[in-house]
Amino acid sequence: MEKKMPIANTSGPAAPDMSDRFSRRGLLRAAAAASAGFALPKMAAAAVGRLEKPVRIGLIADLHHDVMHDGVARTGAFVKAMAARRPDAIMQIGDFAYPNASNKEVIDLFNGAHERSLHVIGNHDTDSGHTKKQCADIWGMTGRYYAQNIGGLWLLVLDGNDRGSPTHKGGYPSYVGKEQSKWLTEQLARVDGPVIVVSHQPLAGAWAVDNAKEIQSILGEASDKVLLAINGHSHIDDVLRRQKVTYMHVNSASYQWVGGAHLHESYSKDVHAKYPFISYTCPYRDSLFATLTVDPKSLTIRVEGRKSEWVGPSPAELGADQDPTLTDGEQIAPRIRDRQVKRIAK
Repeated sequence: MEKKMPIANTSGPAAPDMSDRFSRRGLLRAAAAASAGFALPKMAAAAVGRLEKPVRIGLIADLHHDVMHDGVARTGAFVKAMAARRPDAIMQIGDFAYPNASNKEVIDLFNGAHERSLHVIGNHDTDSGHTKKQCADIWGMTGRYYAQNIGGLWLLVLDGNDRGSPTHKGGYPSYVGKEQSKWLTEQLARVDGPVIVVSHQPLAGAWAVDNAKEIQSILGEASDKVLLAINGHSHIDDVLRRQKVTYMHVNSASYQWVGGAHLHESYSKDVHAKYPFISYTCPYRDSLFATLTVDPKSLTIRVEGRKSEWVGPSPAELGADQDPTLTDGEQIAPRIRDRQVKRIAK
């Protein structure tokens, strides 16, 4: 989500062991407030059936380590959960941690958790003078956009931070440029297995890229292969459909942004003094993340999410209303809901 803030790197006292708190409270296995199902088109179900075995991916989005005082603990909770889940890959979906030596601990923690530790560049990852090249080099990416095959499942990862949008109205770029859209079209024509498209900025729904309709059309033409498009950025829990393709917003690991009009303190004065931008947020008490499983036997996609609670007042209690299409307690909530994509028989 767009947040105009020049953030300097800071350091503070060690955060509490959030993984232990998860164990004590049972949140690692807690379902979200409600499970929801969404349908997989018949043609895409056929693509899933070509996998030899289930493919499982651990997902975490919008950690914002350079905003939060406990980013290492939130990452540690994710890493601990993934060690038990044994996914085929893990992925952070942007706005992770500045690519520099000061953030080596959290970067190494994530990258060391799996031999396939994948990254997406978010709009805030290049704040404070950092570059996309630094993200690629220090995080260990093959490029700012790339294709990755995980057990027959193709991940097509986009960089939604391109400049050159003809409808750009200021703020951070939010655009998939011509070079990438051409590459995406070529990849979808070339690959023979099921596809999940990943980007930081949404390709549909709230805060979508400027050329969302163009990208939706490209994906719609390949709806026999495209199982999902997933994104971070919006800090919401949402699913919607466009041109036979399902789009899923993966909630932030850390917070909902409420902005300067709703400044407040959720933690101690010491924490807010060292990490002033937390005052612009409604934090989640526990780290949110998800496990996505594509199962060729049942022809389903399952999302196993996490539920937490607000630290301090919620956005609704503060009167924050950043998008009239979103509902507090529905898309805006401290959770990632369990979901199952069910096969359409006809």
